[in-house]
Amino acid sequence: MITHPEKVLFPDDGITKGELAAYHEMIAPVLLPHLAGRPVTMERFPAGIGQPGFWQKDVSRGFPEWLERTEVRHKGRSAFYPIVRDLRSLLWLANQNCITPHVWPSRLPDLLQPDLCVFDLDPSREEPEVMRRVVLALRGLLAELGLASWVKTSGSKGFHVVVPLDGRAPFGEVGRFADRVGTVLVARDPEHLTQEFAKADRGGRILVDTGRNGYGATFAAAYAVRARPGAPVSAPCTWAEVARGEAQPRTFGLRTMASRVAQAGDPWADLWSRPHSLAEAGEKLSSLER
Repeated sequence: MITHPEKVLFPDDGITKGELAAYHEMIAPVLLPHLAGRPVTMERFPAGIGQPGFWQKDVSRGFPEWLERTEVRHKGRSAFYPIVRDLRSLLWLANQNCITPHVWPSRLPDLLQPDLCVFDLDPSREEPEVMRRVVLALRGLLAELGLASWVKTSGSKGFHVVVPLDGRAPFGEVGRFADRVGTVLVARDPEHLTQEFAKADRGGRILVDTGRNGYGATFAAAYAVRARPGAPVSAPCTWAEVARGEAQPRTFGLRTMASRVAQAGDPWADLWSRPHSLAEAGEKLSSLER
């Protein structure tokens, strides 16, 4: 049951908690396969996005007994993360005023072995044509390494590109690999790209952020609503849509996703048909680094 469904979470758009819950119910068939088994960090806004929100990982107290959770030790501390596998749990997130669920790149039963390698392209300023070329360049580089990749809008300023993995490499190996890919990509276009995390050091360039590949790191889940005016969605899209400029970082929103899913289905439906090993890709990457 959704309490206070009339609560307005997006004041500029009049989008309520009840509408967020209805979105979750609609999107559940395509969202849940990408969410299931992954520890969730909740980005909560009890008073709506017009007021400060907060992040919550631990659900060890004051939460329903039926909610699945997993204990994780990180930096010497334990936390019980929620695990969302069904509609009941998904609606519980909405009832907690959780607008964006952020997930790990690994999933149970082995949280130490990521099954996704994540690249977050984060621009300093909005330059759609530059961003389009950069996203496609990353896809091309990954293809050179024998890796198929999938893309989604961030729902914020950039794009997320993921490579499905076979779950055999530990976090350290995946993180180092992603960082090396980022270094090669930046070397090919230093005018537009950087790996400098501090905004003051980016010089207006796009950050190739590979930090999502560390133990305990998260990224916005596929089909997650973002806490931005208009309720944009971090939506899986096709490479053709990116190439044609039809998919921009905030193209898809909570109120348009029902028609999109009805027409296009889930562009990530076959994501797990080709999980990759990094062994051969790592050897090919070494030849590009010389």
